[in-house]
Amino acid sequence: MDKHAAIERITDEGLIPVIRVPTAREALDVAEAIEKGGVGIIEITMSVPGAIKVLEELADRRGEEILVGAGTVLDTETGRIALLAGARFLVTPALSLKLIELAHRYGVVVIPGAATPTEILTAWEAGADMVKVFPAAHVGGPGFIKALKGPFPQIPLVPTGGVTLENAAAYINAGATAVAVGGELVGKAALEQRDFKVITENTRAFLEAIRKARSAGRGA
Repeated sequence: MDKHAAIERITDEGLIPVIRVPTAREALDVAEAIEKGGVGIIEITMSVPGAIKVLEELADRRGEEILVGAGTVLDTETGRIALLAGARFLVTPALSLKLIELAHRYGVVVIPGAATPTEILTAWEAGADMVKVFPAAHVGGPGFIKALKGPFPQIPLVPTGGVTLENAAAYINAGATAVAVGGELVGKAALEQRDFKVITENTRAFLEAIRKARSAGRGA
């Protein structure tokens, strides 16, 4: 999947599932459950043990059907290894100009983290494809996203951190291009009980909330 198609998929689906689990096996099981829920995007955080192997397996088996990315990328060495393993997008928790440059070199989507207007503009000017507003719930929630879209209408924002099923629509209504969701999508109880159907149902519920918010926005 080329960069343009990757951006289009993230924009169209509006949901980036973030997988941060204790084992590689669980990461693969969760990825399958999410895909069954109707999402064609998977972010594997580099904090998952064996994350690179997970990326490789997902890219080899499902790379034609799903968009696989690497999250919590902290340095260019890790970023490069993730890209060589098959990642088609990179997500960082903080603003790293070097990682933006690396993504450009490999022709993949990059979504750096930012928490202030200055960081957001700096990321955009450096060539970010989207900007991850993190931690969204702690820096102002949907109201902060709405305020940012005033001066930055052209910057695609992806709130992350504290996005729930209850507030996902509010983030979309505020102007978010997509939302990234981790713990609220992949619950601890579902993992412990290996009840992956719950994760599939959660995925569908988030997609429906996003769809309804967008439909309401277009009808306004």
